[in-house]
Amino acid sequence: MGSMAQLPDEMFTLIKAATSGIGPRLGRLSVSGRRTIETPHYLGLTSRGVVPHLSQDTFARESSISGVYVPLEDFIERAPQKVPPIYQFRPPDGSSPLRRFIALPEETLLVLGARRTPPVIAPTANPNTNTTVSICTSVGFRQLKAEDYAEAAEKLQADVVVGLGDIPYGRVLGSKRIEKATDRQIEWIQDHVEIRKVENSISISARLFAPLLPVSCANQQFYIDCLTEGVMKDIHGLAFYDLSPLEDLPVALQHLPRLAFTEPSSPHEVLQHVSLGLDILTVPFVTVATDAGIALDFSFPAPGQNATNDAPTALGLDMWLPSHATDLSPLTQDCQCYTCTNHHRAYVQHLLAAKEMLGWVLLQIHNHCILDRFFAGIRQSIADGTYEYDVRKFERAYEPRLPEKSGQGPRIRGYQYKSEGPGEPKKNAAPFTMLDDGKEKNAESTLSNVEADAAELEEHGFAEKEL
Repeated sequence: MGSMAQLPDEMFTLIKAATSGIGPRLGRLSVSGRRTIETPHYLGLTSRGVVPHLSQDTFARESSISGVYVPLEDFIERAPQKVPPIYQFRPPDGSSPLRRFIALPEETLLVLGARRTPPVIAPTANPNTNTTVSICTSVGFRQLKAEDYAEAAEKLQADVVVGLGDIPYGRVLGSKRIEKATDRQIEWIQDHVEIRKVENSISISARLFAPLLPVSCANQQFYIDCLTEGVMKDIHGLAFYDLSPLEDLPVALQHLPRLAFTEPSSPHEVLQHVSLGLDILTVPFVTVATDAGIALDFSFPAPGQNATNDAPTALGLDMWLPSHATDLSPLTQDCQCYTCTNHHRAYVQHLLAAKEMLGWVLLQIHNHCILDRFFAGIRQSIADGTYEYDVRKFERAYEPRLPEKSGQGPRIRGYQYKSEGPGEPKKNAAPFTMLDDGKEKNAESTLSNVEADAAELEEHGFAEKEL
């Protein structure tokens, strides 16, 4: 790997875009040694380095996910008091420590950021400061220094690094807070660029994506000026946490790839975000659907004419429903994923009812295949010039929200959910419970005295006295 000065200038090629600057666009993102990503597309979201329910061998063999997003907060719960294992790991071949640590396939694009998406919102007692951001680890919230993040991000050698952002998750920025956030962003991005230049001992391989505040570009003008005039040659892309900056994004930044952490909750919202010109999206609802036992079932453009008086079709199938117990058809007709070509609905429904984790594995494989087909249809529609018409047709054809969850999902990854305080119920209910007659038998067979004699044992049915 070469130095930062040797990085190729054309990582992203814009193939087709709206003349106004706002509109769907086609592009191609290429990183040496990685699979080329045709955009619009999506990144797989990981938990501790893996896409939930997919082991890395299953990920490589049965999915077509082109790139993944990995949050640093998943790995540094004890830092800085204890050096995290990921910081100590050094592959003997000099390759990316992060890629080797999580056993990610070589051809998969690796994107590193500070926080998960969607993140656990920090309590007001743990705000961002001028030098730190609040992160959520498996042992609670703590502060991550901007300097520490920049140094760690470069040493881990991901393909794309998302710069640290002063993002007020779950809160609205007031005018004074915007001014403070703008100052922080300018300092953090400049410091990150300087670290990349000074650290000559590190082979800089990551492309740096600059985060934008969740306000219009006019409201963060000083930061925008810093990007366009100060560090433009060192920035390879933009990270969006809100749609507001797209409204007045300056021409000087429009050629850069746009990575969105906007958390669309349905395919309809994905289409809206693509309509505004986002290139790569994170789509949390895929794993949400899998956890809920929902098999996604939609395509773009929507099939058929779907007259105005037709009822919209559901976006997925609730595989908990007993009606699937004897259904030998695939999850989705004409789907070529591993699940649909090897198993049927009855088998998947049985696995969920039996709490077998294979059920969620098969659903995750299928749901990501549906998302791959969905984005492929989006790209073809943009290329054909029929995107706006196809979006309206999709909105008529499908319900606006995913089906409601009816069954109990797999174990919740508790460290990814905010604590409610003392006395909160368990996040994971027991998958199996004892029937009432079993409780009664246990109560009858319980000895009141651990030093019981033979007579008591005989009374409880544990033994008989020898005569």
